[in-house]
Amino acid sequence: MPAYGLRTPVQQTQQQMEGVTVTGEAVRRVPSEAAEFLIEATSTAPTAAQALRDNQSKIAQITQSIAPVGVHPTDVEAISLKVQNLYAPLGQSLPQFGALPQLGVPPQVGYPGFPFAAAPVGQPEMQLGSYVASKTLRLIVREPGRVGDVADAAARAGATILGAFRLRAADESGARKAALEAAAKDARSKAEVLAVATGRQIGDATSISEDIVASNGTYSALRAALPFAFGAGAPEQIGDLEYYARVSVNFRLA
Repeated sequence: MPAYGLRTPVQQTQQQMEGVTVTGEAVRRVPSEAAEFLIEATSTAPTAAQALRDNQSKIAQITQSIAPVGVHPTDVEAISLKVQNLYAPLGQSLPQFGALPQLGVPPQVGYPGFPFAAAPVGQPEMQLGSYVASKTLRLIVREPGRVGDVADAAARAGATILGAFRLRAADESGARKAALEAAAKDARSKAEVLAVATGRQIGDATSISEDIVASNGTYSALRAALPFAFGAGAPEQIGDLEYYARVSVNFRLA
């Protein structure tokens, strides 16, 4: 028996595609409030306690070095701290003496070129060790234009720069919202043009989907890769952030 009132997948697809479907795009540029990047301070010592003390002293030196270029101690955030122990066989640590026998174990004759045989099982070689303390910090630069000066000062003080610089907006959520709203308005404007051109009018929106919301230079990369799809855009300014939004909207036709 036929199932009355039920639509087939093809009919459902046709129902969804009724009307006009358009894509709205918008770009919003806002000035950056601050810049941030990660650094790492590393210290090595014979003991873990000494490695941690040396690491703390090194961080204090880095903090003092970046203060004159505008980074307050409260803008230095600790991300992670790790301590590793590194061991090496005593013979490798003292190459000038050659391989040394284990204490309490008589020398054994080995093959030519190897004065001593391998140590018996359960008798590990005597080892020397050292400890490495590494701490990762986030530096927040309140004046984005001075981020290069801060990086140079931190590097001169012994820090290692990790990754890339990141710019931050004062109101990132507000910038994303403004880009989405502008993209939705652009979609409606396109739909109205298409409807008028065919002698129709647009009705209510039946579906809306967020396609892309990109920020912090991602739109610039997309525009460079696909200039015909994304347009030339406005000239970029140093320190500005771009928030790009693209939405797809389906409108009924009246």
